[in-house]
Amino acid sequence: MTPPHAFPPDEARGVYRAIAERRDVRGGLFRPDPVPADVLGRLLRAAHSAPSVGFMQPWDFVLVESHAVRTRVKAGFDRENERAAGNYADDRAALYRSLKLEGILEAPLNMCVTCDRRRGGPHVLGRNTAVDADLFSVCLAVQNLWLAARAEGIGVGWVSILDPADLAAVLGLPDGVVPVAYLCLGYTAEFLPEPELQLRGWRDRLPLAGLIHLDGYGCPHPAAPDLAGPGRPSG
Repeated sequence: MTPPHAFPPDEARGVYRAIAERRDVRGGLFRPDPVPADVLGRLLRAAHSAPSVGFMQPWDFVLVESHAVRTRVKAGFDRENERAAGNYADDRAALYRSLKLEGILEAPLNMCVTCDRRRGGPHVLGRNTAVDADLFSVCLAVQNLWLAARAEGIGVGWVSILDPADLAAVLGLPDGVVPVAYLCLGYTAEFLPEPELQLRGWRDRLPLAGLIHLDGYGCPHPAAPDLAGPGRPSG
């Protein structure tokens, strides 16, 4: 029997499938086809439906289609990526440099999801102590968009190797509005069976059972193996 308020099994499976098959899509996989306006509208409405601290809704969505603007963003990525490469040596450095970590120019659409830290006034319900809850709220909007995009067959890649101040200057963000996520969006040639960094040997997924604690950090939960289960994790 389906519990009250639960989705029917077929619909519930769709939600879990989107979570399990979501991937960070990089350059080389994006197709040039534009994202249709009706599909883009559904993604934006999904993002705008996210929960937010004090119903602050601190997000804005800067759609970036201009090649000139994207070229400036790509130049910023190249600078920061070269700097980041200096953190690694030998085989690790070679692997890092072989990774395609963005699709800024290849994707048909870029989007910057921002956080207006002033929205809602100086006293936002629930943010008095957890001041950064507005940033967390924007991340929830990004996740909503990402899962909806997977259901629509749209690939999304989050480009984090960008200097926030430089990006804000390129996009003309006003004081108090900060960039949280720079995303590349478009139809993709494929969704990889596992996260690319795992497939390429950069890092393996941690076993869930070792991350479940009881009543305090470091106290293993006796039911952790059962809670972790045999099911396929999200990617």
